[in-house]
Amino acid sequence: MDQETRNQIQQVIGYTFTDMDLLTEAFTHASLAENRLASNERLEFLGDAVLGAVVCEYLFEQYPDLLEGDLTKIKSTAVSRRTCARISKALSLDEYLMLGKGMITKSRVPPSLAAAVFEAIIAAIYLDGGIEPARTFILDQLSDIIGKAADSGHQQNFKSILQQYAQRCLGQAASYVLLDENGPDHAKCFEVAVEIGGTRHESSWASNKKQAEQQAALNALMALEVVCEDEENGEIVLIKDVNGVSLVE
Repeated sequence: MDQETRNQIQQVIGYTFTDMDLLTEAFTHASLAENRLASNERLEFLGDAVLGAVVCEYLFEQYPDLLEGDLTKIKSTAVSRRTCARISKALSLDEYLMLGKGMITKSRVPPSLAAAVFEAIIAAIYLDGGIEPARTFILDQLSDIIGKAADSGHQQNFKSILQQYAQRCLGQAASYVLLDENGPDHAKCFEVAVEIGGTRHESSWASNKKQAEQQAALNALMALEVVCEDEENGEIVLIKDVNGVSLVE
């Protein structure tokens, strides 16, 4: 990587490196490196951890009224591979990725590699300058995304989706059964299950009844194959509409 390219990257990310080798390593794919230890894979591993820690701390400080489950849902959006890849491409970081000859094509860089570059550059900044510049870089890119996720409540209303689906496709209403509750009055946990037409679906525990009902509704929707979990980023994806029509080609 020549100095002109390094300068372009540093301008894009808003950080100047002391150790230029770290910057180069962050953009070195395993297909080009002499061995995998010289690629950006180890930096990607560290960057993932730094990203998660910074986002968790930010959520903890900025949203003192949110419970653990809500914080976790927002975090899952903020640090997902899809989000990392989208930021990487928005900054054109993927265009600087150095690939081996066998990997060089006219097609665009796959999202997984774009996400890896974003995490690797986070680690490179962290190792070069410490947590503060790494935090600044991360939050410059993610604070708006986090805010939108929090403002929208992040999660879909699974109870509403289930109720519409059950009535239109099963001819039944979904009912919620409180199975158990544990803990002191100030910190109770509740177990709730959904019943539809005599069938009881997998129950769920949560720190309040509303959350337990939402999670129980999600369990039922997954059992009925109305939604599924995206294997890449863990997000919940609607695969049937409330009329039972498949949304997957």
